[in-house]
Amino acid sequence: MTKLVLASTSPYRRELLERLGIPFTVADPRFDERIDQEIEPEELVQSLAKGKALSLADDFPNSVIIGSDQVFVATGEIVGKPGTAEGAFAQLKRMSGTSHTFYTGLAVADTASGETLTSCVPFTVTLRHLADDEIRNYIRRENPLNCAGSFMIEGLGIALMEKLEGTDFTALIGLPLIQLVTLLRQVGINPLGR
Repeated sequence: MTKLVLASTSPYRRELLERLGIPFTVADPRFDERIDQEIEPEELVQSLAKGKALSLADDFPNSVIIGSDQVFVATGEIVGKPGTAEGAFAQLKRMSGTSHTFYTGLAVADTASGETLTSCVPFTVTLRHLADDEIRNYIRRENPLNCAGSFMIEGLGIALMEKLEGTDFTALIGLPLIQLVTLLRQVGINPLGR
């Protein structure tokens, strides 16, 4: 059986991939993630995901390596991780009452064949109109300082939302499983097979 490798140290991506019930190895990609605001988000995340996957190709011959990356676009620009409570407050205040899109890039690199498949899965979130005290309480309770957009949808961040729109909610968490299964099947790995 082909070895499956997740090129990520994210515990969220690891937990998502475990849902498919396929044995896999986790490895830290050796890739410099540079965000270029001049590149369209869809293209950017696919390039970053591919870079992560291929950065491990020499270490895992005859394997299938999964790379994933995500950017959050709010008010027309890519928004990063806030880093501070003040930064998180500013991001959430600016996004209150409006819609914004996550773009999650996915790459599946088959190191035996040299083939790499990529895809992008968008997902739109609409935040409720939030009072300043709600934003402060959320930040204090969840501490989303390492999350693009300053919220964790898999936790209390759901209380900030008015609406979620997309084809695969797992894309919000960083690994779109529906599209991943499609790409894995194309390289001969079927989670529903033997």
